[in-house]
Amino acid sequence: MAKAKSVFFCTACGNETPKWQGRCAACGAWNTIEEHIEKPTAVGKAKSAPVGMGRKAQRLSQVDGEREIRFSTGMGELDRVLGGGAVEGSLVLVGGAPGIGKSTLLLQICNCLCAGRKVLYVSGEESERQLKLRAVRLGVAPEELYILSETRLSDVLEAIEDLKPDILIADSIQTLYNEENESTPGSVSQVKDCTMSLMNVSKSQGITVFVVGHINKDGAIAGPKVLEHMVDCVLYFEGDPNTSYRLLRAAKNRFGSTNEIGVFEMRDTGLKEVPNPSQMLLEGRPEGASGTCVACVMEGTRPVLAEVQALVTKTSYNVPRRTADGFDFNRAALLLAVCEKRAGMKLSAFDAYINVIGGLRLDEPGADLPVVLAVASSYRDQTVSDDLVAIGEVGLTGEIRAVSHMDQRLQEVARLGFKKCVIPRYGSEKLEIPQGLTVYRVRNLREAIEVSM
Repeated sequence: MAKAKSVFFCTACGNETPKWQGRCAACGAWNTIEEHIEKPTAVGKAKSAPVGMGRKAQRLSQVDGEREIRFSTGMGELDRVLGGGAVEGSLVLVGGAPGIGKSTLLLQICNCLCAGRKVLYVSGEESERQLKLRAVRLGVAPEELYILSETRLSDVLEAIEDLKPDILIADSIQTLYNEENESTPGSVSQVKDCTMSLMNVSKSQGITVFVVGHINKDGAIAGPKVLEHMVDCVLYFEGDPNTSYRLLRAAKNRFGSTNEIGVFEMRDTGLKEVPNPSQMLLEGRPEGASGTCVACVMEGTRPVLAEVQALVTKTSYNVPRRTADGFDFNRAALLLAVCEKRAGMKLSAFDAYINVIGGLRLDEPGADLPVVLAVASSYRDQTVSDDLVAIGEVGLTGEIRAVSHMDQRLQEVARLGFKKCVIPRYGSEKLEIPQGLTVYRVRNLREAIEVSM
């Protein structure tokens, strides 16, 4: 008789090792290795399997690619992040902190999804009555929505076989368990087995599967990282618990871009789309205050305006403090060094704090110039014009370099009522300037600071 095989998994990253160890060699986490005993396969089982039951290979030219396989979820912001809508036969992972609105979002889209499609909502965290109460509060009452409160994977697969739904929602993957796996629900092996089973159902039957995954205190999907590699799309639902706004962004998308974001507002009746996130991010902006500047960045195909604030104060420490929230810390330190070297600001004797308002994270080079102008404004205690927007990348020699999609950015700046815009001189000769917008073309930091204050 074959012996049972012990396999050890890291609960933080999913790395597999042949023996237990205190620290994971892949991610460096301590005390995250768990044992999983794999049951032996019966001898001759593989040989007795029927032949010809699998799918046969076919030429790429024979595959039908003309049929539209995307469909709308009923929420434009979610469709934007997914790349134009959900894809038939795809496996989508929606992650986020507890209470952020993952279940609310997936239950709300059932109103539109059930128009011509059959949806099965499987919940391992709520009973059927609790789901009914939440659906009534959200105004969700479609006829083709089936709900099931179950955590056993075999029962879920049986319900899928009976109903044959077009869309499956599993809330959450950490609550499902496979009886043949002796590990506890939520463990690495259980999450991996359940996700693999749902993926096989999705690909073989063409069912679109939405899976909810909770995140741990480090901000990663609770369980193995291998879960993110198995699915087609990974969506993260983010937001400050002290505010009502939520951001949805794609960390992985096999069918679209990962640069798009969706903005929602949490209300008593559920999530409401925010089609104009720039206006939301600029609400409550102070007038006539130093240390603030408006940036225009590209989130996928959409230009978004956000407020960047900086506070520069004389330090009381031997080493000045540097803090950046919503902006890369290393990039912020680099820009502060450029300001000191190329713009004559003695920042080595000052603490510097940089913050992006609204929970947005600015990762693209076009946000360099507004960060520098906000720092210079706070350092000089002079205000940047309230109707001015800055766009540009800052180089190590202090030059202002061109960025992409400048035409779309300028159109968005003018649409929101701003009158002035500081942009790089190089690459801006053939731009179409919107009516009513004054553009300042600058070559370096000193010029940008002088025209802004």
